[in-house]
Amino acid sequence: MTEYITARFGNKDLESYAMFSIDNDPGDSVVITMFIRTRQSTGLLLILANTTSQYLRLWLVEGRVKVQVNNYENLVGRNTVSNGHFQLLTVKLEGTAATLFQSAQIQNSIAIRRVQVHPGDLVYVGGLPDLRASASFGGYFKGCIQDLRINSKRLQFYPVSTPVESYNLEKLEAVAEGCSSDNTCAANPCLNGGECYSMWDDFICSCPSNTAGQRCEEVKWCELSPCPATAICQPLSQGFECLSNVTFRLENSILLYHSNRKIKRSLTRVSLSFRTRESAAILLHAHRDSDHITVSLLNSYLVMKFQAGTDKDSLRVTAQSLAPLSDGEWHFVSISKESTSRWIMAVDGGKEYISVSKAAVGDLNFLRDGADIFLGGLSQESEMTFSGCLGPVEIGGLHLPFHQDTELNLPRPQEEQFVRGNSNNSPRYGCWGASVCAPNPCQNGGACEDLFDQHQCTCHPEWTGSLCQDQTDTCNSHPCVYGTCTNLPKGFKCECEVGFTGEQCEVEVDMCENSSCSYGATCLKGFQSYTCLCPRNMTGHYCDVKIPETPWYIETHPLPQLPASSCVGTRWNYSCFNGGNCSEAENTCYCLPGFTGQWCEKDIDECASDPCMNGGFCINYVNSFDCVCDMNYSGVYCQMDVSDFYMYLFLGLWQNLFQLVSYLIIRLDDEPEIEWGFHIND
Repeated sequence: MTEYITARFGNKDLESYAMFSIDNDPGDSVVITMFIRTRQSTGLLLILANTTSQYLRLWLVEGRVKVQVNNYENLVGRNTVSNGHFQLLTVKLEGTAATLFQSAQIQNSIAIRRVQVHPGDLVYVGGLPDLRASASFGGYFKGCIQDLRINSKRLQFYPVSTPVESYNLEKLEAVAEGCSSDNTCAANPCLNGGECYSMWDDFICSCPSNTAGQRCEEVKWCELSPCPATAICQPLSQGFECLSNVTFRLENSILLYHSNRKIKRSLTRVSLSFRTRESAAILLHAHRDSDHITVSLLNSYLVMKFQAGTDKDSLRVTAQSLAPLSDGEWHFVSISKESTSRWIMAVDGGKEYISVSKAAVGDLNFLRDGADIFLGGLSQESEMTFSGCLGPVEIGGLHLPFHQDTELNLPRPQEEQFVRGNSNNSPRYGCWGASVCAPNPCQNGGACEDLFDQHQCTCHPEWTGSLCQDQTDTCNSHPCVYGTCTNLPKGFKCECEVGFTGEQCEVEVDMCENSSCSYGATCLKGFQSYTCLCPRNMTGHYCDVKIPETPWYIETHPLPQLPASSCVGTRWNYSCFNGGNCSEAENTCYCLPGFTGQWCEKDIDECASDPCMNGGFCINYVNSFDCVCDMNYSGVYCQMDVSDFYMYLFLGLWQNLFQLVSYLIIRLDDEPEIEWGFHIND
């Protein structure tokens, strides 16, 4: 059975190393193998050196093995070895290649210049004689090395019962036999009552329920219920804060704060939250000598003024919110110095509420050294100007506590603190508005809603006004779309315009829906009425009267075919008939002479007034008429009686005819007789 003795390096943090000499020629290939066990992420493992250089180095970097050949050819393992378990490492230098193995798995490989090991070369294990030289490789190795070999030949740290071939051990410095662990619990590393359990070169702390961390260094302060019932515990890295809102009224006292003079951080930020309806008030003021900062409300806008120094060259900073903030709502404000040394005011976290100071000035570090810090006013002697609520206030990330340490179940343990000064004054915790709804100011059964220092009445439908004191005029909202509204005790009534119906006169009436136009007529709807477009042989208001036929023996002229115009209206499109044109007035037309109606749809019947007299027949034309008279009458209207004229004409004709016949008879009597005979030739 092969015997191996493990070597312990760095026991109790001692500086330990071993040195061997090469006494043979290993040949062209060099294979180094070893088992290591460590929890340290850095440290020197092995160096091969001759009289001129260290041509092979192995050390730990961040828990990984790094191999360096010929001073500049490097390769690093992929896996860590500092987990406290034994790991097998193998480095092969074969010709022009170097390969690193961990537990028989290749970690990395590179091309190198050929390495030659000669007799007389030295092997350093765990460190170098020189402390500073060892520090270049992460210091001395802390852990165990077992079965170290070069080309299968051992480097034996301690003799074994059965002699084995080994390279010469030249020096062994503070290397212990075996692989014992340091007593890691001897220094009591566990804090806050934690119990230590030792492991190999490590420890585990069993922490109380209210602590955490490897050494129980993190106290879960809020699990100890350090805050009163009026506050919420906020854990910090080194302590806790008791957060609450606080109500300021004009009868309260101003709160005073000082630093505990242990604040080391740079103070470059102020944050607070508030709720008020005051248009002018001091929220925060702090000063020491000539340095001061004030955060206030002016005309409902948040204003920050900051000055450092007293001479004329001292810088002053002013920043103002972009919107008024005295609306009774919560607002969150952050005032901070950016990298360019300008101060930025951000309200409610929105980019639209950012204001940048015009000047650059230093930080608020004067608040660390005895400055007076006031909430609610300029000083304790001044009167309270702020009426409303404040939420948590921070300067440089440190709270201005509303609670005294005497009000807490545990004192705040953090080193950097602001401390409240006026211990006699106890503010009212929580955010409480004025009793604006008790008694109820709303009349006539209205419901009161508390809007923080302001009320709003929700009235019954029949009442209105800020206190529901006025009867509601239901017609104010103009509910009648096309009609006249009448206010009633429990509502309203609409009198609709012609052409509309419905409870709010919102429904348009189709005037043609129940029209009386006779068959064959076309109904033309208007806003308030309708009319009928009649065929040529019909007339009358509803086209129910037939136009008398013209006797056959009377010659008439055909009526002209006039065009129709298409027009655009606000409610519908319409047409102008019989040559009419669109009018500027809604839904009306300009008509040619002889036509009438809203859309020129009616031919004016010039015969309707019976202009033809004495039985004359009237013929209707466009914008005119013609009378066909009886033979005894004449004129445009058949108004002339011509019956006597024809009698005289007849008598005259008969007289003339008689005279002509008489003349012919007389003439025949005066002439010689003429025999009228006929001879017939036989």
